[in-house]
Amino acid sequence: MFLAILIVALILRFAFLDLKLFHHDEAIHAWFSYQLLTQGTYVYDPVYHGPFLYYVTAGMFALFGDSDLVGRILPCIFGTALIPLVYCLYRMQYLSGKTAVIAGIFVAIAPEMIYFSRFLRNDVFVVFFSLLIVVAFLAWIQKGKWYYLLIAGIAAALGMCSKENMPLILVTFGLFFLYLVWSRKITLPVHWLRDAVLAFLVFAGIGCLFYSSFGAHPEVILTAGPSAIEHWLNMHNQQRIGGPPYYYLLLFVLYELPILLFAIAGVILYLRRPRGEKPVTADETPAETTDAELFERAEETESGPAPPAPVPAKKRFSFTELFRRPEPPAVMNRQEEFIRFAIYWTIIACLTYAYIGEKVPWLSLHQLVPMIFVAAYALSFAGKYTKPLMVLACAFLLVVTFHVAFTPADIAEPIVQVQNSEDLVEMMAAIDAADKVAIASDQGWPYTWYYRGDAWNKISYYGRKISEDSVLAGDFDIIMTHDGDSYESLPGYEKKTIRLSYWIDAAATGSDPGWLRYYVTRDGKFGSINTDVFTKISS
Repeated sequence: MFLAILIVALILRFAFLDLKLFHHDEAIHAWFSYQLLTQGTYVYDPVYHGPFLYYVTAGMFALFGDSDLVGRILPCIFGTALIPLVYCLYRMQYLSGKTAVIAGIFVAIAPEMIYFSRFLRNDVFVVFFSLLIVVAFLAWIQKGKWYYLLIAGIAAALGMCSKENMPLILVTFGLFFLYLVWSRKITLPVHWLRDAVLAFLVFAGIGCLFYSSFGAHPEVILTAGPSAIEHWLNMHNQQRIGGPPYYYLLLFVLYELPILLFAIAGVILYLRRPRGEKPVTADETPAETTDAELFERAEETESGPAPPAPVPAKKRFSFTELFRRPEPPAVMNRQEEFIRFAIYWTIIACLTYAYIGEKVPWLSLHQLVPMIFVAAYALSFAGKYTKPLMVLACAFLLVVTFHVAFTPADIAEPIVQVQNSEDLVEMMAAIDAADKVAIASDQGWPYTWYYRGDAWNKISYYGRKISEDSVLAGDFDIIMTHDGDSYESLPGYEKKTIRLSYWIDAAATGSDPGWLRYYVTRDGKFGSINTDVFTKISS
């Protein structure tokens, strides 16, 4: 089943990978990666997030050439690699077979998972490293091998080198870990302190290497943290790309409605479960019985009920006990504790990103991954209705996926945020055929990426509108200007207006015909930055 799910995920992520032009941000990330490859220059700037993306993308460009398709290969691989991590949770018995398969299917076909796995941004790396931390840490607790915690430390370091929201994720995980230790749900391996020190040293070493640009800028090691905090606090207060606290809820209703509904049901089912009992689903076998439980049952059978267990003395808080290896815990129901963790992770993530002032669609991934586990948990209770519900859910998710990821045209969807228009495909074909091109505006993106290197030689970029006499004196084949600061006409040129980049105009969509009709038809209104294109009339 997981092999089939993995194949489906690979197809949905890699098929027609360069079908659409780079998003505005993708073009910027690819450009900086290209600069790193060709000029060896990179300095961390929190505006453009961590260094990991730029180094690995530059490596891909070095191996396979610089193109849109190559730039998106690693996001595809990392987005697909979430599925083997789900399988690992099943093998370690933190997920039942049914729950694991449902979660794997949702990861494979969820529209936002697919869309942002085909997208050169940091977030798909961060969600992969986040889940890898969970899997590796649980393997360390379960098997006690030092290299599992080392893997968790490497994943945490690479996540920190990917994006500035990783500290929030580590704090979220750390608080739940303290709960597990304090409640005696887990016991640390014998050499836990040695393993932790080794993992921390590797974590710090990787962070220093990446943020210092591999030794080229060692001063950044000390300034990276404060500059990141300062920048993102400013963005939060400024709300440069703002939205209401329920912004991500609207995205889930638009793109992940079945997962959202099942996740809500999963929380309710979990809260209503019988206390102290395993929430056994229809296809699960009972949990293993300990020797102590067998002994008590035998005593009850042979000589009546066993006497009540003594009431344990109330524990006093001791700070030093936090650093002691706990005594072996009582038998822990792994599946129940993991769902408790998934619910906790979902709630904390949703509240965190609802509060943060910067609202962008790719941040929904950090809420969607744990939500998928909660949704799968709910469906494992559906019994004979599981298959019909999964068919309906998969049909919804696949229809939305094909609309947002495989429509070779501009789509009025909030998931695109600010996407470069497909009008540019025809525009760049004309530029390729021209000898001299002028950009008489500040609209250099995404041309800077698409005409990198020697290809830029045919383009004269002014960064502003220049006088009509000056632009005509250049004898350009194509002249491009911002439509808001353009020429009424130019003698000898034909004028046409195209979209440079676009987004959904939510206000226009919500006024008429209304959100309900938009939800069904996706017939939304566009907002856009437009370009006036003046093409020389051939004599």
